[in-house]
Amino acid sequence: MERTEAEEKYYALSRMEMAAFVPSTTKTLLDAGCGEGWFGKDFMKSGAEVWGVEIHKESAQVAETILSKVLTGSIEENLSKLPDGYFDCIVFNDVLEHLLDPDFVLREIKSKLSNNGVIVTSIPNVRYWKNLRKLLFKRDWKYEDSGILDRTHFRFFTKISIERMFINAGYSILQLKGINGSKSLRFDLFNAYFLFKSGDARFLQFACVATPKNKQVS
Repeated sequence: MERTEAEEKYYALSRMEMAAFVPSTTKTLLDAGCGEGWFGKDFMKSGAEVWGVEIHKESAQVAETILSKVLTGSIEENLSKLPDGYFDCIVFNDVLEHLLDPDFVLREIKSKLSNNGVIVTSIPNVRYWKNLRKLLFKRDWKYEDSGILDRTHFRFFTKISIERMFINAGYSILQLKGINGSKSLRFDLFNAYFLFKSGDARFLQFACVATPKNKQVS
């Protein structure tokens, strides 16, 4: 099946704003939903071993030319193929919202982390101000080809629900930070309208770094 223009851009994204959340000591990295492998490329240059999992066959084929090893298919069907206790960092860049049961995946993938391993995720914020504006003032909830209301999203998250998901899955949160924040004056007016209680609505996504509760990152 031929990819749409939006899909072409999506699978080729490098998401390098997320690189800062990956521990500098990472030697083995798993990029779940790796697309064409561009996020892992720089870590390969730094000497890390980078695995990828990608459901889109054509993108996985491109990633195979870049990364150490690529498994084609969903993260759920590839869990048993991943070595236990192996990865210093497992990355989900805008992936968990596409899963039917992200809680299950987070619970099951814990066993694949090394002793000091962490999960790094980027998750869209459904409270992003432009999305709230459409809902509150235009009374509309329209699915799109990409963005917060991507039609392929099964789950929607806020900062609070992201934290709850990780805690319920048995993790301790090391960092939870808004990324890709709006610099628009319109957001400041929007926030003022709600008595400056919607600061979290500035951010398009939240980056989260978490580790299993029974493990401690040194």
